[in-house]
Amino acid sequence: AQLADRIPWQDLENDLSKFYSQTGMPSMPIRLMAGLLILKRLYNFGDESIVDQWVQNPYYQYFCGEAEFQWNFPCDPSDLAHFRKRIGAEGVELIFKMSIDVQQEDVQGADILVDTTVQEKNITFPTDSKLYDKIIKKAWKIAEKEDITLRQSYRRTTKRLKIRLRFAHHPRRRKEAKAAQRKLKTIAGRLTRELERKIPLEKLSIYLPDIELFNKVLLQQKTDKNKIYSLHEPYTSCIAKGKAHKEYEFGSKVSIAVIPRKNIIVGVVNFQGNPHDSTTLEPTLEHVQKMTGKSFTNAICDRGYRGKKKIGSTQVILPENSSGKSEYEKRKRRSRCRSRSAIEPIIGHVKNDCRMVRNYLKGKTGDIINAMMAAAGFNFRRLLRKLKAEVIFFFFQIQKFLYLKPT
Repeated sequence: AQLADRIPWQDLENDLSKFYSQTGMPSMPIRLMAGLLILKRLYNFGDESIVDQWVQNPYYQYFCGEAEFQWNFPCDPSDLAHFRKRIGAEGVELIFKMSIDVQQEDVQGADILVDTTVQEKNITFPTDSKLYDKIIKKAWKIAEKEDITLRQSYRRTTKRLKIRLRFAHHPRRRKEAKAAQRKLKTIAGRLTRELERKIPLEKLSIYLPDIELFNKVLLQQKTDKNKIYSLHEPYTSCIAKGKAHKEYEFGSKVSIAVIPRKNIIVGVVNFQGNPHDSTTLEPTLEHVQKMTGKSFTNAICDRGYRGKKKIGSTQVILPENSSGKSEYEKRKRRSRCRSRSAIEPIIGHVKNDCRMVRNYLKGKTGDIINAMMAAAGFNFRRLLRKLKAEVIFFFFQIQKFLYLKPT
């Protein structure tokens, strides 16, 4: 309830109202939809779960602007998806900025911590046989929709080949599995070319992006760059994690900037592909200045940011050799670089507590929205903990006063 009173809902409604039309059927209240999105990130719920919890929890209802207890669902879970699409990345950025503005008194100091992480997409581990199988299924779907009679559907053949692909890593099954995979690729290519020939010219432009995607998957080699790892998320990139338990991650790179010791996220930028960390620093600092209205003197990073010494008025501090400097400067740099490790658990909490560990939102815009809403959720969780601590301290002082009061 105290968190709801701290948030400037009227300003947020005024900012988000530009995404709405003045004609047509009235929409759901902006405070309700924005409040549901914030609560979803605060408590790590899905769209369906937060709607269920809202009906049972009077505090959630008060947070979303209700004056009396409601017994019905606030909206359909799909309305949250429509609201995200309506406001887009620009509207979500306003919510993220609000999560910083309500804690403006703690956004201070000259230093900032910056690091990158991977936001994984909701795809399976990509293999060639899976991609070929999905191409075949999509080709069947297109042929059925356009009433195209295929020369041969290969349904029974495909089923038999997928059985042969089981336990492909076993030495005795490897040769048979490789042959089955080659056959699947051949069938996928045949169906793609047949669709290209038989789709009417007036409808070919509709399916041309899909056919081009199919051909790119069929032509790509092991050593190629910018490969396709998913048909429904073609912009997914493969980023090496380098850990024993997970060698690669498939998604997009996210740069996060944090105020040291205050643990407020003041900048989140999503990058497609796998850019070098040093190239992500300048856009991140620009986003920090846009969100906070101030530029920081020092950006404390790890060795992955080597190559940049200064960006604008911000000095890039790395844990490198400090020869030729005084002992005081060496100690100061060492202390700053040690403080950089504080961003690692923050990234872990953003991922596991605020729904960034796996991104279920579609497309490039979904990557940006998911990263920013996760960061906003983390900031609101931090403010919620601060408010709880203040309330506990207040009651502790009252209890102490009553205990010491003479009778």
